[in-house]
Amino acid sequence: MKIAVDAFGGDYAPQEIVKGSVVALSQGEGFDIVLFGDETKIMAELENLSYDKARIAVVDAKEVITNEESPTMAIKTKKDSSLVKAFDFMTENEDALALVSAGSTGAVLTGAFMKLGRIKGISRPALAPILPTVEGGGVVICDCGANVDCKPQNMLHFGLMGSAFASAMLNIQSPRVGLLSNGAEDKKGNELTKESFLLLKESCLNFKGNCEARDILSGEFDVVVSDGFDGNIALKSAEGTANAIFTLLKQSIKDGGLRAKIGAGLLLPSLKVLKKKMDYNENGGACFLGVKKVVVKSHGASKAKSISASILQAVQLVKGGVIEKITASVASVVEEK
Repeated sequence: MKIAVDAFGGDYAPQEIVKGSVVALSQGEGFDIVLFGDETKIMAELENLSYDKARIAVVDAKEVITNEESPTMAIKTKKDSSLVKAFDFMTENEDALALVSAGSTGAVLTGAFMKLGRIKGISRPALAPILPTVEGGGVVICDCGANVDCKPQNMLHFGLMGSAFASAMLNIQSPRVGLLSNGAEDKKGNELTKESFLLLKESCLNFKGNCEARDILSGEFDVVVSDGFDGNIALKSAEGTANAIFTLLKQSIKDGGLRAKIGAGLLLPSLKVLKKKMDYNENGGACFLGVKKVVVKSHGASKAKSISASILQAVQLVKGGVIEKITASVASVVEEK
């Protein structure tokens, strides 16, 4: 299995991307990595690291796609960019089964859609991150930003893909699926939510009903279905709240005098565990579901730890058969009709 890695995508490329790739190799077996980007600069980074040279290859690419560019235009015109060359490699090589990039989200999604293509029967691909829950597990939000305007059929497909993703990534036999809404009651929501509720309820999914935003991290759901607009707001709100809590906690300790500092010292091990659970660097990236190969979009500010986690996440998704599971799920819905 080959994992294509965009070595020049992200705020800390190429140093942290290359370092993260080497870390991933040291932590997993059964895959090789192909790095795409300026070969001279990548090799300069590799010279400072210890790794199995048989498991890393480098493909030279002189151009870089930035966040300021039009994603569609960049994918079409920047043929020598690290991202486009990575996607081309994916389409040309059967054993290239996954791609990881911390670059422009729009370019990654557009490239995946244009170069790899949709799985047959999927109306729209979706972006699906995993968030930690209070019970210690994870919850998939699908979609969190790829599709702003959706139809009920799209929401059903998000449920099917999110469920297959949770099964492959979280090892859950029958993921509990919820629909993001403004209330837990069956009749709550706008027209999109109400129509989507009926489709999800009648589907083969383990659908548990509506999910309020405050319950996303409760552990009551394994998958939360949403349109990309509301899902992105929910995701950013959760990230912002977590950051705000830690900032306020630090300020309270600072202003609380000696007693607060002693208490903080005693709680430090527990606080470190909590911070680790909430840190996106620990959980890899968001998977772009619905295209024909595994694509993981890492956070733009990802450092080596996050890149390594994203690569290992991609490997697990391939081994867990997420593409095959999504394909089978959609096929079963078509057969039912």
